[in-house]
Formats: sequence, C-alpha cells, structure tokens
Amino acid sequence: MKMFRTLLIVFICLPLLGAAQTRCASADYQQQQVRMQPALSARLASLDNWIQQAVASPSLERTQEGTLVIPVVFHNLYHLPAEKITDQQVQAQLKTLNECFRMRNPDTSNTRPVFKSLAADCEIEFRLAISDPARRATSGIIHRYTPVTSWKMGDDMKFSGKMGADGWDSKGYLNIWVCRMEKFAGFSSVLGDDPKLDGIVLDQGALGEGHKTLVHEVGHWLGLKHLWGDAYCGDDGVSDTPKQASYTMGCPNTVRITCGNNPTGDMYNNYMDFTSDACMTLFSEGQKSRMRSLLKTGGLRASLLQSVGLKTPLIAELPVADLDPTWLEPKLYPTAVTHSLQIDLSYDRRWVGQSYRIIDLQGRVRQQGNFQSAIHRFSAEGLEKGYYLLEARRTDGLVYQSKFLKL
Repeated sequence: MKMFRTLLIVFICLPLLGAAQTRCASADYQQQQVRMQPALSARLASLDNWIQQAVASPSLERTQEGTLVIPVVFHNLYHLPAEKITDQQVQAQLKTLNECFRMRNPDTSNTRPVFKSLAADCEIEFRLAISDPARRATSGIIHRYTPVTSWKMGDDMKFSGKMGADGWDSKGYLNIWVCRMEKFAGFSSVLGDDPKLDGIVLDQGALGEGHKTLVHEVGHWLGLKHLWGDAYCGDDGVSDTPKQASYTMGCPNTVRITCGNNPTGDMYNNYMDFTSDACMTLFSEGQKSRMRSLLKTGGLRASLLQSVGLKTPLIAELPVADLDPTWLEPKLYPTAVTHSLQIDLSYDRRWVGQSYRIIDLQGRVRQQGNFQSAIHRFSAEGLEKGYYLLEARRTDGLVYQSKFLKL
C-alpha cells in the first residue's frame, strides 16, 4: 500500500513538474550560455556584487526620480497569418505589465496579508517606442514572416540571418521577440551577455491581457532571480523574500512552510514564483530596489532612460512593412524553358549556398552546384529536349524537388 501511494504521488506530480518546466526557461538558458561562455559566470558574479552594493549604497543616485519609463519594441515572428499579433493584444499585454509593476492590478487583494506591507509600486513603466534607432516613426510592433514553424530555446530568433529578426540597440530598447516556442512560455537574456542577445523571448500563447509570463521575464531582465535562487533553499539576493525550497504550482491559499521560513511561509504570490497568473500579485520592496539599481547612474540599464525611443521622430514616415510571402517553398519558373530558368529562394534564404543537381530521366546528373543568391538562374542551353528534375538538399536534411521541361 505504501508503494502504491508513492507511485500515485509521482504520477500526480509529474504533470505539474512538466507544467512548471514549460513556464520559464530563463534558468536553463542561463546555464546554457554559461556552458558556452565560461567567462560569463565571473561577469554574472561581478554584476550581482555591483547590484548588492548599489542597493545598499544611497550614494549611487538614480538618473531620474519618480517613475522610470522604458521603451519597448515587439518583434513578431509569424509563420501562419493567424500568428500575427494585433495592436490590441500588445496594448492589452502592456496594460497588464504596467499594472503589475505599478501595483495597480486589481488582484493585489489576493496577496497574503502577511506580505501586503512588503508589496511595492516599482515605479517602472513600459511604453511602445515611437522612434526607431534612426529616429524614424514606428508603432513599436514589427511583424516579420519566417519559414521557421517553431523555435527552440536559444538565440536564432534574434537574427535575421537565421530567419528571425535583428534586435534594436539594446542600450535604448527592451526587445521582445514574440514567436511560436517549443516547450517554453518565455525566457530572458542573461545580464552582462552579448548586447545583441539582450531582451525577452515570449511564446505567442503567453501574450495578452492578464498573462503574466512577461511580468516574470521582465523581472529577470531587470536582475531578479527565482525566489528559490534556482537551487534547493537557494538565495535570490533579496532580503525581504523568504527562502523557499523550490517553485510553487497552481494557486495555493494556505501557508507553505519550507526552508525554515516559519511563520510567514513561502511568498508564492510573488511574480518570481511559478504560481498561476491569477495568484501572482506582487514584487517586494527589496525586488524593487534590485531592479531599479540597474537604472541608476553606472547601472547596466541606465542608458534606457536616455533612449531616443520615446522622443519625437525626426522622420515621419513609417518603415515599409514586410509583405507576406505568396508561396511557402522555393519556386522554380518557368516550368517549360528554352534558354534559361530561375529559382526564387526569397521566402527562405537558408537555401542560399546549399547544393543542387539537375538530373535527366536516366538519372544522370547534367548540372550541379550551389545556389549563389536568393534568385538563382540556370542555363538550359546544353540540355536536350525532355523532362528534368531539379533536386536541392540542405545541410539540415531538407530536400526540394521540382521538374521542368526543356523545349
């Protein structure tokens, strides 16, 4: 009977563990980056030490009193038209983000009474950029078609050369990439890492009013750790958040005592836990100080307060929007040819540089080479009349075939 109960608990908890693992990938992403860049670990330790000193030292004045405003740009990577995010979705998400950071969300009433005195108005707000880095007018929402149907945890979505979208200058903007993610709801870049990687990746399903994944990830982006410090009874570097064993699932309504944090128990209503959106209701005063320290003079994110992103554009015209593709695979034309034909690889430039062969009906290779550009031209002058097969193969294993007739 005891073994049966143990197995029952395991089977009940496994789905919950899976749900937790799909929520935030920031800790996994940081571990991955440190493995690839061993020196990053030392930079993180040095930065954390600077933050602790900045929080403790009143001599480090912030660059601006009162509410600090950060310009934001959303890069929407869509494969299907239905994956295009709307202005209304973005505005609704920003509404939730700002309410949570300003402690104006109506669900603050759900905060456990023992922690209400620690709940903070962080005095940080986020607004869509109205000027891009060249001072051209922008809506702050960029739509970009991609042939990639879903993305793994990593940085490919942050580069146009990898079918993603290049981020704007991270010294002046919070870049948020919204795309179809595999397994994870979102993750933040690592403090002190390459500026080209800086920002937040958010799954499309986690965007919109009431969704708080972005609140959680912005917390990471501004220097906060998970409450358990990503270790059993670990340290999140904040004095007024009790130690706790690990993440919390669902929406508890009772005291959870772990790591000797009696009598208060875990602060599971905190945005840096994994509780359900409806139960995440506060940042603490200590977390506020830690986040705002990065915006003080000399802080890693102080330059955001001098950004051109919220200044009046000098160029009124909006950049020309990318058009949706009219086909979703390489297009060979004409299909009946006398002198030459060409293939259009514009929809997916990953084909450029890849190998191709032109094969006759007897299986003989009549031409071969590599695609040199997005529009690659072939000569048909040396081919006899009849049908031929163009076969192309990418290094990732994808194969393309199309037939044509030489007249």
